[in-house]
Amino acid sequence: MAWVSFFSALRAKSHTGVFAEGFLCLSFGAIVVAFHNVWSGLPMLLTVVGWLQVLKGLIRFTIPNLGLRIYERVVPERAWTFRVAGAFSIVLGGLFTYTALRQ
Repeated sequence: MAWVSFFSALRAKSHTGVFAEGFLCLSFGAIVVAFHNVWSGLPMLLTVVGWLQVLKGLIRFTIPNLGLRIYERVVPERAWTFRVAGAFSIVLGGLFTYTALRQ
């Protein structure tokens, strides 16, 4: 429910909330892209995630109304989607850790 509260607070801030999320996505993605530009094997997934975050941040800045429409879909009844995304992130993090420790 914490993520639902977070995105509800962003929605309450209107375009300012969308821009705040845009800054978070863009900064995370830019750090990943700047320091991990690998385009082969399993580590490539991290690079792709970084570029997707950069793209998401740019979309938030250029089309803020789209972000607001997405925020409207974040309701307590759909909180399970955050759990699915969290489980996916844990699996992805495990793959990245395995790859890093294997080398």
